[in-house]
Amino acid sequence: MNKRFIILMWLAVAVGPVLAQKPLYTFPLGVEAFTYRRDWAASVPKTLDTIKMMGFTELEGGGGRMPWSDFKKLCDDRGIGIPSIGADYKKLTTYPDSIVMQAKALGAQYVMCAWVPHSGGVLTFDNAKQAVEDFNRVGKILYDAGLTFCYHAHGYEFQPYQGGTLLDYIINNTDPKYVSFEMDIMWIQFGGGDPLALLKQYGRRWKLMHLKDFRKDTPKNLTGLTGAENSVPLGQGQIDLPPILIEAATLGIKHYFIEDESNDPEVQVPESIAYLKGLKS
Repeated sequence: MNKRFIILMWLAVAVGPVLAQKPLYTFPLGVEAFTYRRDWAASVPKTLDTIKMMGFTELEGGGGRMPWSDFKKLCDDRGIGIPSIGADYKKLTTYPDSIVMQAKALGAQYVMCAWVPHSGGVLTFDNAKQAVEDFNRVGKILYDAGLTFCYHAHGYEFQPYQGGTLLDYIINNTDPKYVSFEMDIMWIQFGGGDPLALLKQYGRRWKLMHLKDFRKDTPKNLTGLTGAENSVPLGQGQIDLPPILIEAATLGIKHYFIEDESNDPEVQVPESIAYLKGLKS
C-alpha cells in the first residue's frame, strides 16, 4: 500500500462526514411583508429592492393601496413571486369575491387570515364557533376559484376546550377540503403550543409557515400580543427550528416566510437568513 493511497484514505475518513452534510433548508427564501411595515409607505420600489437584495424570491403580502397590477409588475421585475396574500377577517368574510380578484391579480395560490375578532385578549368558544362557520363558507368560495384558504393561528387559540384547545376545535370542525392552516411557529409556542407536535398531529392541514423566534426569557400568554423587543433572529430564541423544518418538509410545505417583528429588521433579517442557510442535515 503506497503512501499516497494511505493519505487519500485518511482524507476520505476525516473529511467525508463534513462533505456529506447537506443544507437543511432547500426551499425558496420568503419574507412576510409585515417585516418591512415601516418602509412600504415611504417607497414600495425601494422596499422591494431591499427584499431582492436580501435574496428573497417570495413575498407574502398584497401590495397595500397600490393597484394590484402595478405591485405585481414591480415584484415580477425583481424576480419576486407572491404565493400568498393576507386578508383582513372582516373584508374576507364580507367581500370574499374581492379577495379572490386580488389573489388572482397578484398570482397568489394561498389566502391567509391571521386574526379572529375577539375582545379583552380572550378568544371565547363563541368567537371560535363563528370563525369555523365563516372559514368553511369563505374557504369554499376560494376553493371554487382555485385558491387555498389558510388560517394563521396567533396563540390566543390555546384557550382550553373539552380536553384540548380552541385551536383543536377550529381545526377539527373546519372542512379539510376548504380550510387549511399556516403555522407561525413563534405564535404557536408563545401561546403554549408545541409546533413540532402540532405538525405531526394535524399533518397536511398545514400548508404555509412563518419562520420567527422570540427572546428566551419572554413570558408566554394567551393574548397573541407581545412587544417588538421580544423578537429575535432565528436561532437566538426559544424555537428549536431544525426538527420543525424537517417535519414541515416531510408534510410537503413548500413556502416559508421569515417574519421579523422587531424594530431592527435591517439588522435581524440578515442574521436570520445566515442562520437558516447555515443549517445542515
